[in-house]
Amino acid sequence: MTAQHTPATTPAPTLDLLARPSGGFAMVAMDQRESLRQMFAAALGERAGDERLTSFKLAVAREVGPYASGFLIDQDYGFGQVAARRMVPGGLIVAVDSLEQEPDGPVEDTGIDERVDLAAARAAGAVAAKLLLIWRDDERRGRRLEIAAEFVRRCADAGLLSVLEGVAKPPAGAFAGVAKSPAGGFGGVAKPAAGGFGGVAEPAAFDGPAAIREAAEELAGLRPSLYKAQVPLGGAALEERLVEECERLDEVIPVPWVVLSQGVARDDFPAAVRAACRAGASGMLAGRAIWSDVVGCENVAAELRSRSVPRLRELAEIVDEHARPWTTR
Repeated sequence: MTAQHTPATTPAPTLDLLARPSGGFAMVAMDQRESLRQMFAAALGERAGDERLTSFKLAVAREVGPYASGFLIDQDYGFGQVAARRMVPGGLIVAVDSLEQEPDGPVEDTGIDERVDLAAARAAGAVAAKLLLIWRDDERRGRRLEIAAEFVRRCADAGLLSVLEGVAKPPAGAFAGVAKSPAGGFGGVAKPAAGGFGGVAEPAAFDGPAAIREAAEELAGLRPSLYKAQVPLGGAALEERLVEECERLDEVIPVPWVVLSQGVARDDFPAAVRAACRAGASGMLAGRAIWSDVVGCENVAAELRSRSVPRLRELAEIVDEHARPWTTR
């Protein structure tokens, strides 16, 4: 990406490029980087090299991609090959986020990866770009909003759809006992332990659903083409409860939106997608819920066909039945 921006002269793209005929989205995310390396380490007990990461990503594109309405991948591990070989029939999305992440830790912050040339990505076949923004109520909140706005503008200038993903996390120093869903996401509200800290006020507990809504209202308010949201409560609740939370989320999002699967147990994800779609979401853009248990398998292609493809087909059926078509937003 360069500092100069030349507005696109061709007609602006529409979300039809990423949607199913129903107007909903059943898209696959394969842009994980160090987190995928961590998954391989957990499965195999050893660090995976770049070649192994790329090989897995290309296998997912080849075996699962044909069933996805959109496919997200990063520049470092496979975008060029997927684009050049026309491996996926759906819309191709390039990740443009630079991730601040320790080798064995979660993503702590993000920015725009200036190495990604949006015009070149579009020429190669991308129809959209995606940016992950870690949202925290801290001193960098305003700067992150500026980064998100810049991303949306650059995509418009390049003639690409913008997919903005907001992931809400507690600020540094938040109450350490923050409630997590069983799947690992920040889903609920923790109560501070009794006692206190020698007369010092205890930090407030992190209210996951409220933070997800606040992040969505702020980031989706920038009017990206599509907003990608966390599932409230980590999907670990009865479906009607999830519908209620997703309805509250839908009220603050002015653009079409989809849910991601990080932080949601794989078996809980179909119900979470159904709940979100019933509440106004237009589908999902997910990775781990589709292919995570294939990481480290000996015959990756066969396992993707037997496990991941049926999952994606099930999710696509849910989207077709329950999702709000993006055109009605």
